Amino acid sequence: MLDALVAEARVRWGLDPAAGLQVIATERLIATSLDPARPVMLVPLGILAPRSVEALPVDELAERAREVAPLPGRHGPRGREPLSLLRRLYPTEHPIGRLGVRDGTTIGGLGAVDLTAPLYLPAVAPELAPASPWALPWLSNRLRQPDGCPWDREQTHASLRGHLLEEAYEVYDALERGASPELAGELGDLLLQVVLHAQLAAEAGVFDLADVQEAIGSKIVRRHPHVFGDAEARTASDVNRQWERIKAAERAQAAEAAEALDGGGTHATTRSALDGISISLPGLAASQEMQERAANLGYDWPTVEGVVEKVHEELAELLAAETPADRSEELGDLLMALVNVGRRYGLQAEAALRAANDKFRRRFREVERLAAERGVALRDLDFAALDELWDAAKALERAGMAEPADAELAAAAVAQASGTQASEARASATRASAAGGATEEAR
Repeated sequence: MLDALVAEARVRWGLDPAAGLQVIATERLIATSLDPARPVMLVPLGILAPRSVEALPVDELAERAREVAPLPGRHGPRGREPLSLLRRLYPTEHPIGRLGVRDGTTIGGLGAVDLTAPLYLPAVAPELAPASPWALPWLSNRLRQPDGCPWDREQTHASLRGHLLEEAYEVYDALERGASPELAGELGDLLLQVVLHAQLAAEAGVFDLADVQEAIGSKIVRRHPHVFGDAEARTASDVNRQWERIKAAERAQAAEAAEALDGGGTHATTRSALDGISISLPGLAASQEMQERAANLGYDWPTVEGVVEKVHEELAELLAAETPADRSEELGDLLMALVNVGRRYGLQAEAALRAANDKFRRRFREVERLAAERGVALRDLDFAALDELWDAAKALERAGMAEPADAELAAAAVAQASGTQASEARASATRASAAGGATEEAR
């Protein structure tokens, strides 16, 4: 039967099997890898493998179809049902041939009943199927061609470094809001940087994207013997200790390989558990990663109290330092100790500082607004007045999510910071209370 379908597709749509053809059981479409840039033939199991389903009742066939799990990486909301998946992978107007039927249809006109018969999907141009896993590598390669994009053709590994860092930080910022369409876009921008570097390396004859995928895939399997092997790891701590043992073995193998390349004349430098931590990593993040790796090897304080005592010790040494160089050194030691406190409490020091920066930025802008509103310059205010403005900014920030009574307190604080009379404070509080009540009614 399949031969007859292929023969029909060759006659009606010019199919060339030698150029590639994907034959997919319709019932397993959502679980099957599919490249829209190659022709696809969707064939129900009853036609493709009749013996495997002919003895099964209809209700069991339907149950089996419901049990098919979507392909990982394509298992989001638009990958769990055949029609939505096809509309995701192909343009709406892309033609579909009905095998054995004169009239065809399009992706947009496809209905559930159409999936009960064999269908032929011609190949689509890669630029028109951006959801395909191979569209982005194709696009990157196309941009680098002589008739491609002048900007892309000028790029090098070095020139793209800044873009990589920028995209990584934009992903980091988007993560604050959790899973969102914005995060999908930012992750795409970051993924493009990976694909571009693989494209440049392929042009240089060093490696390609498949090598990148193989390297990380092999590493994941190698470092998870408790999933893909016989090892046991019941807790996250067990996993961390196992990782450090595996990475230590990898470092030893790398050292042996380096020594062999050296011809055995000199001994290669012993690899450290801290090797591989990027020198470009932000200071707090690098400190936390170093201390985490050391702790996984047992180099850690027995209790968090010891870390806190170390903070006090380093603070005292900073205060006692007499030269700028000594103060700088002691400040670094203090920051490392604080990072260690955060690590012991399961906190990310870099994320905590960024959150504090955001809070300061938000509140300082409010201080500036309050001062401008009253026609005073911050540089002309003494510390007490500045501190009052800061307290007012904090109160207003909290009042934004608080009850009307809290808004009254905030308005009074602002009035006090700006030196207004008590009557003005009461009027302001009344307005805030009225506004809060109106907001409550609106809700």
